[in-house]
Amino acid sequence: MTEPQITLYRLQACPYCERVARTLNELGVSYRSRYVEPMHSERNVVKRVSGARSVPAIVDPETGVTMSESANIVEYLEGTYGDGGA
Repeated sequence: MTEPQITLYRLQACPYCERVARTLNELGVSYRSRYVEPMHSERNVVKRVSGARSVPAIVDPETGVTMSESANIVEYLEGTYGDGGA
């Protein structure tokens, strides 16, 4: 795969974002990081994509999934790309 599979919307030094990035790396899933505005009210890019301004958020064009909340993302990634996946 030459193009990153997933887009991860994140903040610098955000532990929840780092958790998702670490999971992506452990599963060997290619992804592109998009760093967003630190000010919550200015995260319009994330809001356009996911409907909310919270990060982390991912967009997975392979499955059509867009989601936020690190615990949910990690569960999704492990189920889809980990041992529980195809």
